[in-house]
Amino acid sequence: MQTMKDTYRHKGMRRRLIAQLRTRGIKDEGVLMAMGELPRHYFLDKAFEEHAYEDKAFPIGSEQTISQPYTVAYQTSLLNVQKRDKILEVGTGSGYQAAVLALLGARVYTVERQEALFYATKTLLDALQLGNIRCFLRDGYKGLPEYAPFDKILVTAGANEVPEALLQQLAVGGILVIPVGEKVQKMYRITRLSDTDYQHESFDDFRFVPFLEGIQKKDV
Repeated sequence: MQTMKDTYRHKGMRRRLIAQLRTRGIKDEGVLMAMGELPRHYFLDKAFEEHAYEDKAFPIGSEQTISQPYTVAYQTSLLNVQKRDKILEVGTGSGYQAAVLALLGARVYTVERQEALFYATKTLLDALQLGNIRCFLRDGYKGLPEYAPFDKILVTAGANEVPEALLQQLAVGGILVIPVGEKVQKMYRITRLSDTDYQHESFDDFRFVPFLEGIQKKDV
């Protein structure tokens, strides 16, 4: 990761990106404001700095990517984040999505399965001093049962199915946003109506890296 300088040029590029997201149909002003404040180039290798405010995904190591800004805005809007929401993010990745949630006032619990990525991203998030993000090296399929229930759960990788553990860790009235499918994923929003009942809504198609089980230790 790189030196944390946020110049007028960076801010100008961010403004153009936010305008582009508006034209693509993102209407949640809170989400747009948070993304307009957050320097995305902090979360990318310096080699990609010139392209950080393009609406594209980029590699971040460990065969993972930082999602394109439109995808981040889309998923976050579906969550309907409220201040003090307790949110589980499955797939910390670069940390960008967790930081957006934190800027919206959420209490973020984020899990990552790639050990090398986990330590690099935790160091970055600690340096940003957002204050309300807790990072865990965990198997995302199992969630974080010791901290459940959660008001919201956000999955940032493509799942073949919805993990039962995540459904069970959702508070009644809570929302799970998860992309489901193999090569192409359908975005689902699942609302827990009672202990046993869930409402499923489907939205647009996306492409995510696969949601994998287990913990991947870094190479020694």
